[in-house]
Amino acid sequence: MKRVLELTTDAEAEAEAFLDQDLSNPDFKAFKPMRFETAPKAAALNMRLPKALREAVKVKGLPYAGYLRKLLEADVASSR
Repeated sequence: MKRVLELTTDAEAEAEAFLDQDLSNPDFKAFKPMRFETAPKAAALNMRLPKALREAVKVKGLPYAGYLRKLLEADVASSR
């Protein structure tokens, strides 16, 4: 299996180099799964958190609204 060239910028030359490589047998071990949100968000939630908790989530570099949504989804899925 061949290692797939990784794009690090949106430069045209880099994109062309990516497309010029042989993609017939890529090494998928380096790929990371991605989650795409397709369900519409029709309900809003307003929540008050201790500042320290909000800051701790921000230190992790996570958008806290999405992080909380993932936690809620995981909890609901595990209780089914």
